[in-house]
Amino acid sequence: MAAITAAMVGELRAKTDAPMMECKKALTEAEGDMGRAEEILRVKLGGKASKASARITAEGVVATYIAGNVGALVEVNSETDFVAKNDEFLAMVNLAAKLVAENNPADVAALSALPHDGKTFDDVRTALIGKIGENMTVRRFQRFETTGKLASYLHGTRIGVIVDFEGADEQVGKDLAMHIAAMKPVSLSSEQVPAEMIEKERSVAELKAKEDADAAVAAGKPVQSAEIVAKRIDGSIQKYLKEVSLLNQAFVKNDKQSIEQYLKASNATVKGFTMYVVGEGIEKKVDDFAAEVAAQMAANKQ
Repeated sequence: MAAITAAMVGELRAKTDAPMMECKKALTEAEGDMGRAEEILRVKLGGKASKASARITAEGVVATYIAGNVGALVEVNSETDFVAKNDEFLAMVNLAAKLVAENNPADVAALSALPHDGKTFDDVRTALIGKIGENMTVRRFQRFETTGKLASYLHGTRIGVIVDFEGADEQVGKDLAMHIAAMKPVSLSSEQVPAEMIEKERSVAELKAKEDADAAVAAGKPVQSAEIVAKRIDGSIQKYLKEVSLLNQAFVKNDKQSIEQYLKASNATVKGFTMYVVGEGIEKKVDDFAAEVAAQMAANKQ
């Protein structure tokens, strides 16, 4: 069985806000698998275990650039938050967004080779690394070129959104971008939610149903039929799809109205959007200080 360290427990607690002992039990049951432990906590604790799932796990910034019907969204990572606030670093990130919009590079390597003031963008990045002494990498970017309109929203420098929309004034686009940053939909419609995300949610619902059935048996209560359980699981999936698809979400500025209804009232349509959260999906190194001290003490004894 995998050893469950204090650092692992701390990382799971930071992601879920669950009690320390519950985190340890979940990691033990999951044999150290962090993703599996999160699912176990969601089954046991419900929504409490997922409320901190979007917390930042790496440093850096997101930047946008829009000129007419062309725009770009970029994420550039740094090792520390201190560097992420550096003016020269921020200027480099804004330059990256501008170069992406104007030149349409195929990937990060192509962006790195783009010229700027007699140098390449990678020369600019490398020189800044040498000056500051900290690594900086372009993680990802998305370029837009549309026949409609583009709107962007930045929540500080850590969450960025660009929306491609049609048939409305600029305020509608800004409202949509702000809503996306706040509610973090994963797709435009429920039909576009990735299959692997739906299966993961179904797995959680099935585990919850099994736990409820086991609890009923232990308490000597009737167990729901397989048909009712299946309907409950399907209901959970449908609820999840509405929560994570933009058109079905309640508008953050008027929760009596869905985004789809808001668009219809505004004579607008959304063609697409991209949202970046700094560090999303990156595992940040967590030092096990107890192990480090123990190792140093052992070395001193030798």
